[in-house]
Amino acid sequence: MEIKFVKLTPTARIPEYAHPTDSGMDLFSDEDITIPAQSYKLVHTGICAILPPNTEGQVRSKSGLALKYGLQVLNSPGTIDTNYRGEICVILNNVNKTDYHVEKGQKVAQLVVCPFYTCDIVETTQIDTTDRQDGGFGSTGLK
Repeated sequence: MEIKFVKLTPTARIPEYAHPTDSGMDLFSDEDITIPAQSYKLVHTGICAILPPNTEGQVRSKSGLALKYGLQVLNSPGTIDTNYRGEICVILNNVNKTDYHVEKGQKVAQLVVCPFYTCDIVETTQIDTTDRQDGGFGSTGLK
């Protein structure tokens, strides 16, 4: 499967897999930006993608940034639709008590490409019966 990327700026970096078997490719910042403590900012990557048909891009947090600095993708996973041709940006949320400075060229998130199905939407008046019914939010226990 092939995914094509376009650099929108000369300094943008095309995503890369750190290891050949990784599911997520690294996305890089195309700007220097400070994310204030307890706040969030839109981080530009300077790239756009041409995703294969029937796939979506999922923008996810980097585990190292989350663990070490309290940075996470706010709308994780962020969805990139197949027909979107704008710049890929990352909403980085800083849950830490100190500001965090992102440098141009730094890894800020990862992109996972996944297949999806488009369903026929049908209105109905009947819901089938299951053993679970409407049990949720802890209904199976916590231990």
